[in-house]
Amino acid sequence: MLVLYHNDMSVCAQKVRLCLAEKGLAYEARHLNLRAGDQQQPDYLKLNPKGVVPTLVDDDVVVTESVVINEYIDDAFPKHPLKPNDPAGRAKMRWWTKQVDDSIFAATGTVSMSIAFHHQYPPAVVEELTRLRGEAYRRRFALLQQGVNNPNFPDAIKRLYKMVADMNAALERGPWLCGEMLTLADIALAPYLTRLDHLKFAGFLDKNPRTAHWYERMRNRESYRTALAAQFNPKYLPLMEEKGREAWPRVKELVGLA
Repeated sequence: MLVLYHNDMSVCAQKVRLCLAEKGLAYEARHLNLRAGDQQQPDYLKLNPKGVVPTLVDDDVVVTESVVINEYIDDAFPKHPLKPNDPAGRAKMRWWTKQVDDSIFAATGTVSMSIAFHHQYPPAVVEELTRLRGEAYRRRFALLQQGVNNPNFPDAIKRLYKMVADMNAALERGPWLCGEMLTLADIALAPYLTRLDHLKFAGFLDKNPRTAHWYERMRNRESYRTALAAQFNPKYLPLMEEKGREAWPRVKELVGLA
């Protein structure tokens, strides 16, 4: 039995759950409360020394880093493949997953925390995290509390809009990011479009209709409904909607949609 250590709203965990669902694989889910610091517990750190989610355990094999986990799943369980057969197709797929690791993930963290998630951290939690991570954490958190005025925010939100536009260009060549076949590239990007949706930044899709249609197709898949939609945390969604709507005028201005 596969064991997945995950979090319901983690974009990295979401893409692994989506991969497992597309492959039709059963697994034991062990949910970690990241706000409570479950990922910093000694037993978990033995599996994942970085103290992040997700982590996949397959008997005596422990795999970390979501892009690596998804490739491991596709290699270890070859039924219903999620990688193109040809080298060029696999290179294109990995170009997309590298974009996520190189900049999209970090940009999403900056945007999500600046707009919504910093409101979920009471002072006592900030003090404890500062103790664990050092004064640099306190300084970073102070920037996040500035919201859309965080000096790192403009570049981060522009990067996410570029992601949507790049997807729109790629989808001119087929229904999925690598052409006719749904691949790990589509699975990797789905949680990031979902986060923009939860923040009510649907205006990103107005000038990118192919990305909008792609997102609709993803949401209509049974794998998306079970791996993502059924596990959305109701404590997060109203906060993201409220704060995202408040931020939208500034966001629209920053990405040139005003």
